[in-house]
Amino acid sequence: MRTPTLPKRHFSRRNFMQAAAGGLALTAMPGFAASMLTLPTARPQVFAHRGASALRPEHTFASYAKAIADGADYIEPDLVSTKDGVLVARHESNLIETTDVAKRSEFANRRGKRMVDGQMHDGWFVDDFTLNELKTLRAIERLPQIRTANTLYDGQFQIPTWEEIIEFVAAQSAATGRVIGLVPELKSSTYFRDAGLAMEDRFLSIILEHEYTRRAPLEIQSFEVANLKYLREKLGHRANIRLMQLVVNMDIRPMDVAKAGGKLTFHEMVSPAGMRDIATYADVVAPPTRDVIPLGKDQRLAPPTSIVDDAHQAGLLLHTWTFRPENRFLAADFRDGNGENARNEAGSVAEIKRYIQTGLDGFFSDDPGIGRLAAG
Repeated sequence: MRTPTLPKRHFSRRNFMQAAAGGLALTAMPGFAASMLTLPTARPQVFAHRGASALRPEHTFASYAKAIADGADYIEPDLVSTKDGVLVARHESNLIETTDVAKRSEFANRRGKRMVDGQMHDGWFVDDFTLNELKTLRAIERLPQIRTANTLYDGQFQIPTWEEIIEFVAAQSAATGRVIGLVPELKSSTYFRDAGLAMEDRFLSIILEHEYTRRAPLEIQSFEVANLKYLREKLGHRANIRLMQLVVNMDIRPMDVAKAGGKLTFHEMVSPAGMRDIATYADVVAPPTRDVIPLGKDQRLAPPTSIVDDAHQAGLLLHTWTFRPENRFLAADFRDGNGENARNEAGSVAEIKRYIQTGLDGFFSDDPGIGRLAAG
């Protein structure tokens, strides 16, 4: 299935030249200009999910470096806010699963319970820590029983800031001679706004001030709607930036919609009419993999849904999340007999290739090296 082109307003020569004139001039790096003009490419883009999180503790420079070395087109930092308003990379506001905070006696009195995105959480929360305090913590493996090899890196890496990640990727891009995109997610925007730590303007300030993010491919993602609409209003249609609406095919509402008393559900958003609405403010829709090809009762792949075609008909790209290389995460078609926690590279490659056949434009993978093998 041929990958669709985006509406001309996104990638027209006129808009590209206007962007360049507005301070988005390309570097002389080989391939840089071509990368901006040829997105989307004929092959699906590989997004490193929290870095190479199958091989290194997530959201660490080790994870990002491994992802880049293994050929990822983009690396993903999930962004949350510290107490003093600094954007840092964690998948959620609760630090208990991905840092050593539970072993740090100096912070024992900060443990508590808090409602985040409609669910009650027990632990330590990033917005109760200043950046200086957060930097004393060290990352640990989230899934130690499954990814036991990753625990060898526990305690070695700090939590990186958004600005540090940009500088790291810029350095890696210069060192490797290839463009590396960034696909940041603004996590729990409503939660942080209610805490007096709204992230959008700080995020915008950083990406517009930093030379690399003014020019490199950037996809900004969120499960909420209002923040993406706000970013579109502020950013317009820049040649190097896409906005990605994350969705799940369920009758639940985005948190900002629920907070405002709205009725719109994700299920409605992934209908053909809902996707046409998404296309008024975003460029990409991103459902989970099993919304593209679901599992049957036998845990084997069922026939594909129409979601990829529906997205393309609406003028959207479709990126799906998330492929993981261990048997427990694979459809039964592709598992081997080595145990549910065993890495199964051949099975993972085969599964991803089945999904690529639906015509998707990109995908997130915990192991971008495997993703690269599948995508070519």
